[in-house]
Amino acid sequence: MSDLPSAIHPDILPRLDPEYVKIHNVHLAHRVPPHAIPWHPDIRKAPYIPGGSSVVTVGAVKDISLQNCKIRAFIPEGSPPPEGWPVLLYIHGGGWTLGSIDTLNSFISRQCKENNCVSVALDYRLAPENPYPAAVEDTVDALKFIYYNGKAEFNANVNKIAVGGSSSGGNLAAIACLKAQELTPPIPIIFQLLLVPVTDNTATVTDERYPSWKECQNTVWLNEGRMMWFRNMYLPDPATWAEPDNSPIFASDALLAKVPPAYIGVCELDLLRDEGIAYGEKLKSLGVKVEAKVYPRAPHQILGMDAALKIGRQQADDAIKAVGDAFKAA
Repeated sequence: MSDLPSAIHPDILPRLDPEYVKIHNVHLAHRVPPHAIPWHPDIRKAPYIPGGSSVVTVGAVKDISLQNCKIRAFIPEGSPPPEGWPVLLYIHGGGWTLGSIDTLNSFISRQCKENNCVSVALDYRLAPENPYPAAVEDTVDALKFIYYNGKAEFNANVNKIAVGGSSSGGNLAAIACLKAQELTPPIPIIFQLLLVPVTDNTATVTDERYPSWKECQNTVWLNEGRMMWFRNMYLPDPATWAEPDNSPIFASDALLAKVPPAYIGVCELDLLRDEGIAYGEKLKSLGVKVEAKVYPRAPHQILGMDAALKIGRQQADDAIKAVGDAFKAA
């Protein structure tokens, strides 16, 4: 095996998408992973994943400061329909520790342009400075702001709100759909888009419920060491790992049965694969409409490489279509 700090492990290499392998070997193999060095906030300044597409032009972009966080609204061109624009709140990944309001703006702006919706990025507080429950609180605050102020701020149709996210953002999106049911009054969410989501923060490599944790413990980008580092940064108290606000798969059946239809996209070579699939199966068993897709030979981070990887572009395209179809059906 290569001495490079992020070289592809031999048990993963033959299984990976060849397009990804080429990019990884040139741009990522030399990077020191964050969990291998002492924590410092400057780790967040590291270059993002290469191969992402550019932000597309929309009608307007509006940054709004909330109590503890910010949102960025991408607003479509032209006049809104009489009832207002539908809204997608999209929550970035980064293990609750990395990422920013700029993360995945290309994908979020595409959602705006192609689905004629207000597409909102959330800049939630990050661990370890702000561990759980800060990110959950900020997600709920953003959702409440959209519901109660979205019509005035960006001509939103607050009866057509979808929530989505990637990785830890997918975790927060799934949790938002649960928390929305518990508010007084509940906030109606019509759809959830969960891409490579964390659904069970108790999962480990010895967990027989999720074989992907063992199969992919040496995978690229999000291996076991990195995932556990993220978890411990955000959830320093293991007693909280199984709480539904961290592991939505453990929410009550009564609450899970009320969540909106879901699109769940997981990657074959992602250790989170099987917990995403399991969450979808649990929702389906409770009568929730779920479409799930496994992206073959793909690692965790393909959405951020949608300009360089065919499989990344496919995931982005599928996600945009899923949201658009949900808005049309609502």
